[in-house]
Amino acid sequence: MTNVFDTLRERGFVQQTSHEDKLAALLAEEKVTAYVGFDPTSDSLHVGHLLPLMALVHLGRAGHRPIALIGGGTAMIGDPSGRTELRKMMSKETVNSNFEGIKKQLQEILSRNSIDMVILNNADWIWDLNYIDFLREIGSQFSVNRMLTAECFKSRLERGLSFIEFNYMLLQAYDFLKLYRDYGCRLQLGGDDQWSNILAGADLIRRLEQAEAYVLTIPLLTTSSGKKMGKTEAGAVWLDSNKTTPYEFYQYWRNCDDADVEKLLALYTLLPMDEVRALGALEGEEINRAKQILAFEVTKFVHGETEAQKAQDAALALFGAGGSTESVPVSEISRDRVAVGIDLGELMSEVGLSSSNSEARRLIDQGGVYVNDIRVCDRFQQVTLSDVKDGKIVLRKGKKTYRIVRVI
Repeated sequence: MTNVFDTLRERGFVQQTSHEDKLAALLAEEKVTAYVGFDPTSDSLHVGHLLPLMALVHLGRAGHRPIALIGGGTAMIGDPSGRTELRKMMSKETVNSNFEGIKKQLQEILSRNSIDMVILNNADWIWDLNYIDFLREIGSQFSVNRMLTAECFKSRLERGLSFIEFNYMLLQAYDFLKLYRDYGCRLQLGGDDQWSNILAGADLIRRLEQAEAYVLTIPLLTTSSGKKMGKTEAGAVWLDSNKTTPYEFYQYWRNCDDADVEKLLALYTLLPMDEVRALGALEGEEINRAKQILAFEVTKFVHGETEAQKAQDAALALFGAGGSTESVPVSEISRDRVAVGIDLGELMSEVGLSSSNSEARRLIDQGGVYVNDIRVCDRFQQVTLSDVKDGKIVLRKGKKTYRIVRVI
């Protein structure tokens, strides 16, 4: 039987660990409870959250017990890691609403893929903490001098670190302790920027419970072009279909760089590694088949097979290989507006193909805008009724970003 630690390492999930040999042995010999924390800063997770979620899925599939902990309590403070300034404070109502949105999203994804996972909210034990009791039990175990050497704080000292943020490490460490006490949790996973916070929790368990707890951090991924994974010109790639449609989600993966295909297949799909390596070795035009499989598998995991198939059909239809355009993003515009002519830049901005008219004109100047698959050369081109084909206008930005504009 393959040790899940070997699986995580082979697939690229392991950046740093504490006591690697002991952790590997523990995962081979016992059923281990492990958790990942998700900050409810929005009512949806995004592609960045998908990576640690996939690590939990592998643990669950190997017979361990995964916990997804949504930080409804810690979100009231805000994690200073990777931040240059204090996070905007959210109300309890906003945090609660975000928690419910993420919980529902996780439940749907896990149910769709037949995965068992415990979902918790740390607000259940943080909101009602007695501050004096907390300081006496937990705060007394922390050295301020040592905390200030942590990367999450050190990078903030020049610009100013607020006292409220200084409490975040203590609360995250308390989460690990609480989960150890209530669920026997002995492993926390998180992004590599969380190393100091997670290590503090393992150390707290060792001090107060005289027990060994373990840390595993996951690489903070960038694409081969240097962009942060999950970021596009339009912003984050969300798991919520109302924020990022299944078609747009599919296209995000379909448009990845050739050099990233094998890595993304290993991290974001459940395909066997032999198949991952075979697909990653494809070259030239054949690599597009690997990209289609990547896009389909990740979209299926998040949105289900039906939506993944619709997205794939839409992509095939737009690229001249059959299929249906049903899932391509659609906007509507009145026939009267088109009849008098509407500026193409304005239309692109209106339907979400550009952030502004000026950006649209820049794209036109660069030769990256098409109307009904005909490249546009005039930055001030007007869209008129002569551009309407079968009741619609098909706009394209670059090679693969489409919008259908239905004229009504």
